[in-house]
Amino acid sequence: MSRAIPASLTYHAPAMDIAIIRPVSRSIQNCELTHMDRTVICPDTAQAQHDQYARTLESLGVQVQELPPLHDHPDAVFVEDTVVVVDEVAVLTRPGAASRRGEVESMRHGIEKHRSTVQIDGKATLEGGDVIQVGRTIYVGRSTRTNDEGIRQLVGHLEPHGYDVKAVPVPGALHLKTACAHLGNGRLIANPNWIDVSLFHGLDIIEVHEDEPFAGNAVQVNDTLIFSSQYPQTASRLERHGLTLALVDSSELAKAEGSLTCKSVLLRRMQ
Repeated sequence: MSRAIPASLTYHAPAMDIAIIRPVSRSIQNCELTHMDRTVICPDTAQAQHDQYARTLESLGVQVQELPPLHDHPDAVFVEDTVVVVDEVAVLTRPGAASRRGEVESMRHGIEKHRSTVQIDGKATLEGGDVIQVGRTIYVGRSTRTNDEGIRQLVGHLEPHGYDVKAVPVPGALHLKTACAHLGNGRLIANPNWIDVSLFHGLDIIEVHEDEPFAGNAVQVNDTLIFSSQYPQTASRLERHGLTLALVDSSELAKAEGSLTCKSVLLRRMQ
């Protein structure tokens, strides 16, 4: 479904200047899986596709900052899950997958040059793939990887900076961003079979094609969407809505339940 967006609700995302990424781990075959069966993942193919992703970011005017590889952490290429970044602060997470908690300290070293940091701790779990920012509203998925205490702590870290944090149940997908993503200008791409899209009040919902359930993810970089070439029918739907796409192949890391947004942390350079 799609409808006109009231002018009062239209939101243009700020330009992104920096993308933090990490190489594919040689141990990617041992990645965590929740909703998919394990299949063979070729690290070399995955890295070649990840290199294309990085080149696409650079072509769109983004400075790419590469963290060192963590070959003992199979999922380490999915840097988004280790931190939530807004203009004022970076919230280092505590991943719901225990095998991923060793990735966070490396992200701390990478992000501290750009933001002051705070930490999710205790028995809380929070992964960045469950967090979507739309202006001053932060949607956070309650999923198998993010619990109520993690959401409570995120509220405590972000509300003092003027953000409104809203919890969204995620019954059908690994992360909130597996099911939906903000496209800028008040638009959301979503799989309505995996989340309740009515919870995103005031946003224009563009549904994925019914034959492409994993297509509800895209990386907005300024005026362009980086989108997976695996989902041509949804890509055509987005183009019919006037969106400009940069298509990349991410089929190998998709076998690890990885979406495009998982592979980078985008942020603005603060003066």
